Amino acid sequence: MLNVEQARFNMIEQQVRPWDVLDPKVLELMEGTPRELFVPAGYEGLAYADTEIPLGHGETTLPPRVIGRMLQAVDVDPLDVALEIGTGCGYMTALLARGCREVFSVDIHEDISAQAGKSLENQGITNVILEVGDAALGWDKHRPYDIIVITGSLPVLPETFQKSLNRGGRLVAIVGDAPVMEAVLITRTGDNEWSRESLFETSIKPLVNAPQPQRFTF
Repeated sequence: MLNVEQARFNMIEQQVRPWDVLDPKVLELMEGTPRELFVPAGYEGLAYADTEIPLGHGETTLPPRVIGRMLQAVDVDPLDVALEIGTGCGYMTALLARGCREVFSVDIHEDISAQAGKSLENQGITNVILEVGDAALGWDKHRPYDIIVITGSLPVLPETFQKSLNRGGRLVAIVGDAPVMEAVLITRTGDNEWSRESLFETSIKPLVNAPQPQRFTF
């Protein structure tokens, strides 16, 4: 029988902290959110492992350490309105919801979104609006956002995302092609000004229908 409290503690101490996730706010959110109640049935024993868990349609969860780093980068605040692209199992959605005022989360797969909705409802999380659609080029319906988190990689980041941010808003995305991609933090500093910071290297599955850069052939 999995000792979930011990497994959660080990995840934070052995995976998340060593990956430079040291913000007490993020660690507290992860300590208080039962990931085993979000992963698909039958995978509860892997909920706190440093691995990707299959969700169907070829989709997988993000490893907890990557979730921690992304969450730390956007610096959640109780007044923030957040947009999540790629609801997945709903675990990142739950973390955002517990740290923000309101979360809009979009997934292209209706059944994945519905399952995440059940998990969020079972946790009593009510400040999330789940939507189904293709958001690979942006999701302007509720803009502007204080936070945007994109949970699948993009070979190139469409400008629509950063233009959907409030001034002072933060966007974290993983950009590039396998095997080496770069997590970046983009902050809106003015009407037409953004700063960009490189965070870490990783490799994750691309968003469905992610826009491709022009590739030159000779």
